[in-house]
Amino acid sequence: MERTRIARVDDVKLVRRGEQVQGTLHLTPHHLIFCHTPPSAVDAVNEPNGHASHKPKPRELWITYPIIQTCHLRLAHPSSHLPSSIRLRCRDFTFVCFCFFNERQARDVYDSIRAWTCKLGRVDKLYAFTYQPQPPEKEINGWDLYDAKREWRRLGISEKNSDNGWRISTINTDYSFSPTYPALLAVPSAISDNTLNYAGRYRSRARLPVLSYLHPVNNCSITRSSQPLVGVRGNRSIQDEKLLLAIFSTSHSTLPPPDPSSRPQSRQSPRSSSSGSPTRDIPPNLPDPDTLEEQMISGTSSEDGPKVYGAQQHNLIVDARPTVNALAMQAVGLGSENMDNYRFATKAYLGIDNIHVMRDSLNKVIDTLKDSDVTSIAPNREALAKSGWLKHITGVLDGASLIARQVALQHSHVLIHCSDGWDRTSQLSALSQLCLDPYYRTLEGFIVLVEKDWLSFGHMFNHRSGFLSSEKWFSVENERISGNSSNDSHNHRTSLSSSTTSGAGHALENAFLSAKGFFNKDNNSRESFVDSDGELQPYDQSSPSSNTTNKKSSAPTIKGNTPKDPATADKTSPPHPATKVKETSPIFHQFLDATYQLLYQHPTRFEFNERFLRRLLYHLYSCQYGTFLYNNERERVEADVRGRTRSVWDYFLSRREMFLNKEYHGGGVDDHVRGRERLLLPRTEEVRWWSEVFGRADGEMNVPTPSYATSGIGNAAGGGMGLHHANGKVEASAQSPPQSVLTGVETAKEAVGAVPPVQGGGTDGDVEGTKGGVGKQFVNGMKGLGIGKGMGRRKSPSRLEVEMEVEMQ
Repeated sequence: MERTRIARVDDVKLVRRGEQVQGTLHLTPHHLIFCHTPPSAVDAVNEPNGHASHKPKPRELWITYPIIQTCHLRLAHPSSHLPSSIRLRCRDFTFVCFCFFNERQARDVYDSIRAWTCKLGRVDKLYAFTYQPQPPEKEINGWDLYDAKREWRRLGISEKNSDNGWRISTINTDYSFSPTYPALLAVPSAISDNTLNYAGRYRSRARLPVLSYLHPVNNCSITRSSQPLVGVRGNRSIQDEKLLLAIFSTSHSTLPPPDPSSRPQSRQSPRSSSSGSPTRDIPPNLPDPDTLEEQMISGTSSEDGPKVYGAQQHNLIVDARPTVNALAMQAVGLGSENMDNYRFATKAYLGIDNIHVMRDSLNKVIDTLKDSDVTSIAPNREALAKSGWLKHITGVLDGASLIARQVALQHSHVLIHCSDGWDRTSQLSALSQLCLDPYYRTLEGFIVLVEKDWLSFGHMFNHRSGFLSSEKWFSVENERISGNSSNDSHNHRTSLSSSTTSGAGHALENAFLSAKGFFNKDNNSRESFVDSDGELQPYDQSSPSSNTTNKKSSAPTIKGNTPKDPATADKTSPPHPATKVKETSPIFHQFLDATYQLLYQHPTRFEFNERFLRRLLYHLYSCQYGTFLYNNERERVEADVRGRTRSVWDYFLSRREMFLNKEYHGGGVDDHVRGRERLLLPRTEEVRWWSEVFGRADGEMNVPTPSYATSGIGNAAGGGMGLHHANGKVEASAQSPPQSVLTGVETAKEAVGAVPPVQGGGTDGDVEGTKGGVGKQFVNGMKGLGIGKGMGRRKSPSRLEVEMEVEMQ
């Protein structure tokens, strides 16, 4: 209680959605609790028998401190009759305002909230480490739901059986090989641990290509990794090339053509695969992005001879980043695969923006809802559309659809990576598996999917979610006018007004500007060039071949992650740093939003309901459970979260009936029955606002919007499929052609779209610059997708310098 300046305040007025109630505010070490009695229950009503009815129990509003996004104290102005107030904006999109008649009490409450939110200093001081559940939740152990070996066995991989081309490697059991990877890694049987050791040195943070999913029908795989360390020298790794070739060789390419009836049948496009969906009249002259994507990928294949659908593999490397971002990373020793060294594959660039763009987009959405505490007026619909949030959700879904179609319909392998392989990679990997495997659409399967592709593979929940909050999210208004400033408040104002620039930004600015030739189109992304500690990693100091053979030293060093005995961690480990605002981003929120889109479009194919997703997002930020704390499997093992905290799955399994979908058909798979196919694909032209999670009625957000709400996926210019809502149903307007998330395709022989100019083909700025020329079908196909539009417009040096400086801060 040393951080609590005041534990209880009476006669506090709560304002929410324009309604006001009077009550008492309690401050505990982990929650704000507002108690009030509904006005209708203040006076007892006499029953016919003459006895007074019992008063209902007071209602309570609980707000856990980590879920507070911003806190704004407004002190009473001397010339105003308005009381002092505290406005809270929460990460679950709860907006409340507390009004106080005593300014001193308002300040004490504000300082107490700030202390309990920003000054914990350590993750193990959060509520999860003291929470004790009540029965029946107490009897459930959600930690046992996911077991890596059990999930690999379900996919047909075991330690004893390597006949299907895969084995389980123990090279990372002590997390020394790759500290952010899981302990057990599924890799090709033909690859030894010694080869893995060398191959890991060629990938950022030693996150080399490993298995995430194996298709049970065609034995094709989804693997994931981080970006390669190509650099400006064009580094290569024979071991990495050998590993990827082995991955793509684990299934035979002479598979029989699939039964046409196994393809989704509700449109000519494989996007539509459920029954009962509203039909739409799509003009026949509009190109289908799915078909064009398949044509572009298969068209750039090095295979000769006649093509039979599904008979040839077009193994794919998916770089989720906008092309220009991937290329700019070469200036700092990173980059993307040189396809001259991976002639057995095709590379596809996706236009999915980075964490900074996603954070800015959600902030724009929040700005349209920010007055939800004091007014019930609907949000500004034009501002919602311009936020770009639906565009980003559409892009992620389109990328997942591309991967799922490549595996299920083209019988091909796919490797996914972005920069470090834990943000966009996790989104695409998990969503594509959700489309491919009905098991992951069950409640238990979805839990396993989150545990595997988000928690085990090292999504940085601490950094992206900001559990320890930041002083920058707290502010005081009318401080000087009130004349009641304290040293603490003064220091707080100083921290808010100060602005520092990373020294790495100035040191590398010239290096980035020297690569400005790669910036051959408009690009609003600000790719992160720094590590999680805000310092540049010296990736390009030496070529991979010059590295030492010591396995432990080959893994990238991560500050503050030296293994410690969990029993002594509390005494020896330093406090966790405060949240770095520029590393926060709603990546997992986007995954849940995209899952909601699939659930809404295919309501009979999911065992869980919308409420399950909404409560999961809430408990991501509540810090009541230990599941999402820390950044990777290694940190959770060291902190002993399994022994010291409860699993979030305890909450859901003890209330299972509340989160089951009543429309679920039972999960039976029959590729010959519409609505029961194994494969499920999104209809990206029907992406809508998840109004429930924003605390709004459906009609307040899902109304006719301008076409730019879903157009321009990634950085490609051009229109998109417009949406309008009639009679409660979402319909597509044919005002402009649909657009793909695919922004470029590249092989060893040719490159199509927004790819770098190479020797022997095209000039700087040519959209169709290739390695040996591109046929008309490629050019026309890319034009139909809208890929590369606007590439002739270049940023002025001054604008580029400003963006680089912002990126490095």
